[in-house]
Amino acid sequence: MRRVLFALALVPMVLASMAFAGDAEIKAAQTVIDSQLKAFLADDGATAYSFAAPNVKRIFPTVDTFMNMVTNGYAPVRRPHNYSFGKVEQTGPASIVQQVLIVGPDGKDYEAVYTLEQQPDGSFKITGCSLRAATSVST
Repeated sequence: MRRVLFALALVPMVLASMAFAGDAEIKAAQTVIDSQLKAFLADDGATAYSFAAPNVKRIFPTVDTFMNMVTNGYAPVRRPHNYSFGKVEQTGPASIVQQVLIVGPDGKDYEAVYTLEQQPDGSFKITGCSLRAATSVST
């Protein structure tokens, strides 16, 4: 009987630690996105590129090709007027999808949806970003 009670007492603690682990991973992913956006604003292409996952680096093998892609295809991401984090979903033990609400350099609202994967070293890297204009954005 004691073992059953002890086991039942542990369940909430285990569940709570799992929730905190998810929160920590989400915070880590948001820090990566925030750091990359700050690097873009500082014109620090090398630092911005360092947050890209290997799959992105295979497509854009140099900082220059990466920055050209971002500048030409993702102007609101390259030069956000301001941004905030929206909805987030942990899609797997090492995968996160994060919505970022952006006011672009043109003053218009955009929604960027980032995908991130945890790397073997434990860090999160950006595996993709889709961008669309938003007429109204809700979180």
